Amino acid sequence: MLDSQPTKDLIAYTVALDAAAMSLALVKRVPAPFKSLADQIVRAASSVAANLSEGNGRFGRDRFNHWRIAYGSAKEVDTFLCLLSGAGVVDSSQAKQAADLFDEVRAMTWRLLHPKEC
Repeated sequence: MLDSQPTKDLIAYTVALDAAAMSLALVKRVPAPFKSLADQIVRAASSVAANLSEGNGRFGRDRFNHWRIAYGSAKEVDTFLCLLSGAGVVDSSQAKQAADLFDEVRAMTWRLLHPKEC
């Protein structure tokens, strides 16, 4: 049984899982010329959730480093979704939904990284 204790209260992690699942399903059948972009989405989308989870189990600068990586990976996914959508390779409305979820993750991650400013 999976123990979700370290991330159960981290809403950004839950949203990141949803966004990643949506993105992974979207690029499952991308044509060969665009496979490298789809592979980047798989890696970056997975990285967002993984780094939020790992950062939540760490302390100090190490924690923030994982959260910064998650933030950057969420921006990366957005870029690749835009590229594939613009090329007409993936459904634009589904790509926008996934990108919007990653935008929420970035906003939540920003607040994790800048708690005194919020």
